Amino acid sequence: MGMLRFLTAGESHGRALTAIVEGVPAGLPLSEDYIAAHLSRRQGGYGRGQRQEIEQDRAQIISGVRHGLTLGSPIALSIDNRDWANWQEVMAVEPASGPVEKVTRLRPGHADLPGVIKYFQDDVRPVLERASARETAARVAVGAVCRRLLEEFGVRAHSHTVAIGGVEARAEGEPDWEAVERSPVRCADAASAKAMIEAIDAAREDGDSLGGVLEVWATGVPIGLGSHVHWDRRIDGLLAQALMSIQSVKGVEIGGGFGLAGQRGSQVQDVILPADQWGERPWRRASNRAGGIEGGMTNGEPVVARAALKPISTIPRALPSADLATGEQVPAHYERADVCVVPAAGVIAEAMVCIVLAQTLLEKFGGDHVEETRRNWQAYLGTTWPRGGDP
Repeated sequence: MGMLRFLTAGESHGRALTAIVEGVPAGLPLSEDYIAAHLSRRQGGYGRGQRQEIEQDRAQIISGVRHGLTLGSPIALSIDNRDWANWQEVMAVEPASGPVEKVTRLRPGHADLPGVIKYFQDDVRPVLERASARETAARVAVGAVCRRLLEEFGVRAHSHTVAIGGVEARAEGEPDWEAVERSPVRCADAASAKAMIEAIDAAREDGDSLGGVLEVWATGVPIGLGSHVHWDRRIDGLLAQALMSIQSVKGVEIGGGFGLAGQRGSQVQDVILPADQWGERPWRRASNRAGGIEGGMTNGEPVVARAALKPISTIPRALPSADLATGEQVPAHYERADVCVVPAAGVIAEAMVCIVLAQTLLEKFGGDHVEETRRNWQAYLGTTWPRGGDP
């Protein structure tokens, strides 16, 4: 059985972010340039802050790859934080030689208060450094490794912006992904994208922030990833956990999601089409309200998931809060931050979906070398057509 897992480490203003990915089969073509392209996508998007002007994220492959091919051993990745040069004293590993300024003004909506209580800190800095969404750069690098594996099996992942603030995009069916990538807010609907940009500008002028909704599509996913037999193997549960783990995400939907709750069953289920309407892939559906998942397993249709992001917690127009040391009312702490992260969060969400799909694909097909995985995959695909049928 294949088992893919990963860990990330690093603080927002520390020396570097690191990640270790274990379980990737040998023989997979992988390069630093490929990973860098997706890290660059994460840094884009209208509404980002000044930090993105400082960083130029590139993951260095420390181990697990030789001559452009994975070895089957753990892959170690490192992403330098350029801003660390300005934080060497604050984030030094060695004990400080003198007094260190503490952050004690708590930010509502952030990890500040529960973090300092849980880890018995008198300074918010140790909490906010790791809780920062800067950590997602390492996840995007890991997701790029998983994406490269999925591509070998015809699986593709994309995302687009569905809403920012009160502006909702007009979208029906699979978006034009090239138009999405050209859009500053990653929205294929040009009129809605313009309104989203105006909303971000207005929030910036007011010293505020905006949230929104993103949607991920994964196409080419075979039938049968995940399982119905245990709660922790259901792929919709795995995807929900992965997407909810992204900073600021407060809600996840698979397929029609909450919108299906108010409809009748006859309006919701995806009718299974007869064989003469299948085309190249078996067991097609007349619709995809289930978002490509039934009974905790993929059903061959595109996997579609949405995530709702609250506005980020760090805003220039500081909210009333309390001081950790005195309990007195103070304005919340502010550090340089984004106005809107929804476009960038789509890239992060893609990465998390790719990680889950790669994990479940390797669980299903195994293989210590990518060619072994491919043979298992091809043999399985031959069994997905009707018994006695001919693909």
